[in-house]
Order: sequence, then structure tokens, then C-alpha cells
Amino acid sequence: MVTRGPGATNASIGVHTAFQDSTPMVLLVGDVASDCRDREAFQEVDYLSFFGPSTKGFAKRVERIDDADRIPEYVARAFATAMNGRPGPVVLVLPEDMLTRMTSAQPLARVEAVQAWSDPGSLRMLREMLLAAQRPLVIAGGGGWTPQSAQALQRFAENWKLPVGNAFRFQDTFDNHHPQYAGDVGIGLNPKLAARVKASDLIIAIGPRLGEMTTGNYTLIEAPRPKQKLVHIHSSAEELNRVFQTDLAIHSSMNAAARSLEVLTAPVSLPWEAWTASANEDYLGNLEPQPLPGDIDMPVIVGLLQKHLPQDAVLTNGAGNFASWMHRFFKHHGLVKGFKTQLAPTVGAMGYGVPAGIAAAITTSRVVFTIAGDGDFLMNGQELATAVQHGAKTIIVLLNNGMYGTIRMHQEREYPQHESGSRLNNPDFAALARAYGYAGVRITQTAQFEAELLAALARKEGTVIEVMLDPEVITTRGTLSAITRQALASGDLAK
Repeated sequence: MVTRGPGATNASIGVHTAFQDSTPMVLLVGDVASDCRDREAFQEVDYLSFFGPSTKGFAKRVERIDDADRIPEYVARAFATAMNGRPGPVVLVLPEDMLTRMTSAQPLARVEAVQAWSDPGSLRMLREMLLAAQRPLVIAGGGGWTPQSAQALQRFAENWKLPVGNAFRFQDTFDNHHPQYAGDVGIGLNPKLAARVKASDLIIAIGPRLGEMTTGNYTLIEAPRPKQKLVHIHSSAEELNRVFQTDLAIHSSMNAAARSLEVLTAPVSLPWEAWTASANEDYLGNLEPQPLPGDIDMPVIVGLLQKHLPQDAVLTNGAGNFASWMHRFFKHHGLVKGFKTQLAPTVGAMGYGVPAGIAAAITTSRVVFTIAGDGDFLMNGQELATAVQHGAKTIIVLLNNGMYGTIRMHQEREYPQHESGSRLNNPDFAALARAYGYAGVRITQTAQFEAELLAALARKEGTVIEVMLDPEVITTRGTLSAITRQALASGDLAK
């Protein structure tokens, strides 16, 4: 619920994030009274124009309730729209005068999401395509997964001995510890996995939209006609064949799709068993880090998180290169064990991780860990006040390199030695955390981290562990200076 004008515009990042993450959400927005409308009244905004609806932007539906007697109808439709098909946000606009009117209207029954089932003919065709394949690959992700559907997906993969990759920031869809796991298909993609996606002769995409981040800017899977045979299974009919012309499109919710797939009978032997094994070997090889400068060894720190965080811990992050440390090196058990463990914005919105972690702590009472960059934390770090107010405990590792690292990386890559606007003049983040009521510590050496993590897990209040990271350590694979040297050597600016 937000107020009109600035409240709605502040909520817009959350609405856009919910849209691209396929998260069901209902946003209630206050509005000017009906007799003031269209006069540019105080904080007046045209919400239909501002929020959509659109197939490529904000809300699935935007409606204004002018008649108090119709509140139940609009509210029920909002929840049905938000949950059905591809889940997403719905905006309801509430004029001030409507909210003060008396009504005898009664709430309607709770709305439940409708399950769309795979049709038998399509499943038979999928089986025929599998039997004709030599190098198949499953890419799983998107919204709508439950522990039951994730477990059914695993059984399908095991029956057919298929390698499975998880779509961008849906790394908890398939168990990362499984011997058939191929890795995450997203930003900072393992080069060997990228080559495998291109070399595949059959891609079975179960749940993801196959957006820009999962397809490597539409190069791993080319639009509009992929070089690989493509089976796309999605909960929204509008998403199927919208960007990619498929060889087989199946309209189904994830629960229904996974349960249908697990009963497809597979032959005793399959020609791609070595292909699947090598996909997992490539994933495990990608867990071996490159040597990088500085006194902080991030792969070691992620290893300590893997060691000490419980299996059901919720991991959150915002947007920035800092998130790649968790994406590359942390292994999720995820939904197959009965719980979601990753909250991360596929929209790439900075500032997501801290409030998402606080919300998870309030609603689940599980251990919550957030990784943030310094610029990312500055977006919504004030939500620590919300955490303290509601007794929520989170553990935040804040990587401080004094800059917007992703932006600086792109600056050096495209315009080497022309830095502009990416430096940060940061506060003392540990002291700032203490001011809010969190514990706050700063470390400068890898050896200091484990004791601080254990202390954070033991104490009752939340903790910010500020990690002073060398600005040279710009990605999980290389340094800022190396990017600059390569750009100068290969670009026109070198002349």
C-alpha cells in the first residue's frame, strides 16, 4: 500500500521488479478525489499511463475503483490476475472519496491460482524429440515452482539422464549438488557452459522466459529462430513463441509440467550420458577460482558461508558485480529440499537485497544472508530501521570497493581511462549499521571473516560485516587493470 504521487513512483521499481521476476503482487495506490481528477491536483498521476498495463514493462493490469460496492470484484480480479498465467503485479487505484463511502458489499472467496496442464500430444512429441537428440540440455527457472514440482523435475532429469542448468537468478530450482547439474545460465556464465548451450541440439526450457540475461544477449539461443531445437514450457500462453520460434511450445504451470514430464518413460541407455557427466565436470571445474590480488579472498569467504549457513538459509542480493561471487561459488540445495533459498532480482534492480532479506526474516524466521555492494547498500540501507523495528535479524556482507563496480568495469571496457561518476565517497558502514541498531564490524583480511560470521549467527540482532575489497578485484575472473589493458590494446583508443 502506498500513497499517491511520490508513493506510487517510489513503488515503481518494485512493480517493474515483480514484473520481470514473475512475482505475483497487488499494489494499492491512494488517489486524488474524483472531483479533483484531471486538474493536476496535489500529487496527481495518471496511473494507467504510468504503470501500464504492458507486456514489456510494468503491471499486468491497472484499474481504479470508483464504486465502493464493487471493491470485492476488483480485489478478487486483482489477485486472480496477479497469480494466474505468468504471475506478476497488479495495481489498484483508490480515489480518496471512494474510500470514505459506506458499503454493504462482502468480500468474495479467496482466489486460487488455476493450473494449466500439458496436453498429451505435446508430451508424446517431446519424447520423440528426446529420442532423436544427441546433446540435450534442460534450462529450468522462472516463477511458480514448488518443492513438489522441483522434485518432479529432478526425477525427470534422472530418468532421462539430462544435464540441467538453472536460469539467471533462479539457481535454487535444481539442486546444485546433483551430479547432473550443469551450472547457472546467467551473467558471468562459465565459458564452457556457454559453449555447451550453443552446441546443444535440443534445449528444453522449463519455466524461464529465456530473456536477455539467460540467453547471453540472445546469442546463446538466437532470436527469432534458434539453431538448436527448442522446447519451451511456460505458464503463460502469451510468452510462448513471443521472442523465439519454438519447435514445440507447451502451455503449462510448473507443477503440472514437471509432474507430466516425470512419467515420460525413458529407454535403458541413452547416447548423451557422457555429455551429461562432462557438463557437471565443467560446473565443478568452474568452482576452482582464478588467483586475484588483495587481502580478501572472496572464494574462501563464500566457502565459509557454504560451511556455516544452514541448508534452509535464505540468500538475497541486489545488483552489481559483487553478486557474482555467490552466483558462481555458492551451491544451493534449494526447492528440492523443500524450501526456496535464493531471492535475487532478474530485473537487475540495485537495492533489492537488503529489504528482500528483511522481508524474508520477518515472514520465514529462517537465517537470512544478504550480500551487497557499497553502492547497492546505499540505495536501501535505511531499511535496517525496519528490521530493528520488527525484530528481524539478517546478516549482511557488504563489499566496499569505493565505486559502482559494474559501471566502472563497463567504462574501462568501452572507454578505457575515462572514468566518470562511478566513484563513491562512502560512510563508515559498520558505524552506520550500529546507529540503526545492528551490529557493525569491518574486516580487511580473509582470516578475520569466519569469527565474525560465527558471531553474527550467534547474536540476536542483525549484523553488517563490511569487507574492504581491493578495487582491482572487479569480477570473479579478472582485474580492472586487465580489462583496461585489453581495451587499450584492441580498441581504436589505443591508436
